[in-house]
Amino acid sequence: MNTPYPNKQLPIYLIALGAFALGMASYVTAGLIPLIEASFSVSVAVAAQLVTAFTLAYGLGSPVFVALTPPDHQRTGLLFALGLFVLANAASALTADFTELVIWRAVAGIGAGVYLAMGIGASAALSSPERRGKSIAIIMGGMASGVVLGVPVSLMIADSFGWQAALWLVTSLGLLALAGLTLLLPRLPAAPTSSLRQKLRILANGHVMTILLISLLAAVASLGMYTFIAPLLADPELGAVRSVTPYLWIWGIGGVLGSFLVGPVVDRVRGPVLVFAIMVILSASLFLLPVAATLGTWLVTLPIMAWGAVGWALQVPQNNELIQARQAHGDGNLAIALNESALYLGSAIGAAAGGFVLLLQMPTWTLAACAGLVALLGALLQVLILCRQRAWPRNVVVNPSRTVG
Repeated sequence: MNTPYPNKQLPIYLIALGAFALGMASYVTAGLIPLIEASFSVSVAVAAQLVTAFTLAYGLGSPVFVALTPPDHQRTGLLFALGLFVLANAASALTADFTELVIWRAVAGIGAGVYLAMGIGASAALSSPERRGKSIAIIMGGMASGVVLGVPVSLMIADSFGWQAALWLVTSLGLLALAGLTLLLPRLPAAPTSSLRQKLRILANGHVMTILLISLLAAVASLGMYTFIAPLLADPELGAVRSVTPYLWIWGIGGVLGSFLVGPVVDRVRGPVLVFAIMVILSASLFLLPVAATLGTWLVTLPIMAWGAVGWALQVPQNNELIQARQAHGDGNLAIALNESALYLGSAIGAAAGGFVLLLQMPTWTLAACAGLVALLGALLQVLILCRQRAWPRNVVVNPSRTVG
């Protein structure tokens, strides 16, 4: 099936390049904290607020700005968001004042969140329905690659040339994507016109809220457990691993593979069925973590890679389902932005819950067990969607003739 967009794949890869830069920016700041601490003569606790500013703006601010984007300026909104992200990272590298740096990291977070949501929506619009999953997977794979490959490279550059060099790398990649998209991104179909009040009704849609809740639970389990992978593997009863770095690489490589490989599967398997399978695998891999660790420090790499793969892969079918459910209502991008917010909120909840488990001085294996239970709860919740699947339309018809800048 042909789409009305010629050369549609190249813009998708350019959007993925921007997502790569976004992935770097989202996670590199945590690694730059020691250098920033020394550069601005602030404490570690104060420097860490740079991460908080970015993530809060990303998770809470981006849905608001996506909702306010005019429906007939989807292309302009995407380019503006990426431009804002590039500008904020350049300004972050140039500033000599820590307060200004915090502000620019928040601006970068808003630009990143809006760009990813609108970029996923654009990739779906540029693809035929039978290739939409693969296109979304390319975007998510780009972001995962930025985290797994881009962050270590940028940190090595920062060690040699200063923390600003890492942000200049992010800026350069974002600027390259912006230039390419400005030239090659075609006009996108206008979303149906709706007021802000109408858009907010999405929060009362049971189907959408169920999908978001599953994303939240997945993030609590997957990203929450990621926060505590080091103390888990360092436990003398679970392998007494001295360096967790190789295992983080394995988790990340699994995430990149999962993000890319799930694309063709999404286009062939019903979304709710795939999400259920992913949540079951996520739950099983988390339950198996302490078991495998006691049997061998290398055997544990198997559940870690599976955990990383399905944890990252999940968002491809989730975003695809949200687009199918809300595209005709004109708030598909908003649904994706809310999904990203659910991930950040789930990560924060998971980290807080894991800290509470350790505060109670419970065995470290209970971290993985609790995470596995949360993922299992998400799998059971997904059964509700499977039971109601016939009540939801699988295809949404959008008028491709109405295109705007």
